Amino acid sequence: MQIYGDLISGNCLKVKYTADWLGLDYDWVDVDIMQGQSRTDDFLTHNPAGQVPTVVFADGRALAQSNAIIRYLARDSALLPADAFERAKVDEWLFWEQYSHEPYVAVCRFQMVYEKRAASERDAWRVERGEAALDLLERTLSEPRWLVADALSVADISLYGYTALAHEGGFDLTGRPGIAAWLDRTRGALGLG
Repeated sequence: MQIYGDLISGNCLKVKYTADWLGLDYDWVDVDIMQGQSRTDDFLTHNPAGQVPTVVFADGRALAQSNAIIRYLARDSALLPADAFERAKVDEWLFWEQYSHEPYVAVCRFQMVYEKRAASERDAWRVERGEAALDLLERTLSEPRWLVADALSVADISLYGYTALAHEGGFDLTGRPGIAAWLDRTRGALGLG
């Protein structure tokens, strides 16, 4: 298995974290999106959208979109609950992450890390929605240890990706103790130190 990705990207990191937690054998292929490496003819044969992460399996099949990838990799593992409703709750978080969290928290980070903008130059409407997403996550994590059921799941890994990097997008996580404790638990569960 080859994972094509950029180690600066939270979406790519969540695929790496999932594969590592599962002990999967893979080759990491660095793709520098800022240098157009996701737009080469070779890369586009694997992912016509020209996006990372993309996984190419031994049989040649390719899969894109970080949450689809981590859900597929985690099939039949402890990272997906056995209960059908709890698996649907995982999906609920995965969809929310891509619709209500990533477009704001991650894009503000992209503006600051990749485009070298100052915090004051971020899109104000994205900042507002990013803060709202982090506030919802904080309210959710005020009591439970994990997002779904009583164990680490791909929902946690998915939300960890860009929440752990939110400060790089100008978001202040101090004053959000639920998120801070969950980030520590997730970091520990993933063996990230």
